[in-house]
Amino acid sequence: MLTKKTKYALKALLSLAESYGKGPILISEIAEKENIPKKFLELILLELKNSGILQSKKGKHGGYMLGRSPGLITFGQVIRLLDGPLAPLPCVSQTAYHKCDECVDEHACGIRVVMKDVRDATAQILDATTLEDALHRVEILSQDEKAALMYFI
Repeated sequence: MLTKKTKYALKALLSLAESYGKGPILISEIAEKENIPKKFLELILLELKNSGILQSKKGKHGGYMLGRSPGLITFGQVIRLLDGPLAPLPCVSQTAYHKCDECVDEHACGIRVVMKDVRDATAQILDATTLEDALHRVEILSQDEKAALMYFI
């Protein structure tokens, strides 16, 4: 499950992706638009800036902006940065492996086999999905909903 911190980060990043190339956006604007507590958002955006995902500009026309194209920032990168490994168990983690204390034979563990599949499927989706992809999918859904509404009118 995503932490609130990571969910807010993704919401803020998607908001910034919508404005990509139009200059910096104020924290207060993002917080209001996405319904995120401003102080919490400040900490999140600073962490994303320190990791290189965001850039900031100070001054009258300052704020935050994506550090690279929305097509180059994946959900997997952001989730790993803020929440850590995607694996549901430490024994299947590629970045934070740790044998389970109660495990007698890791290679014969049915739970491990299934959780490895979960990790692989999750990583495949999140590492292949960029901010740009998510915005495009939302746009398609919005168009489908509008088309459906027009059909009933």
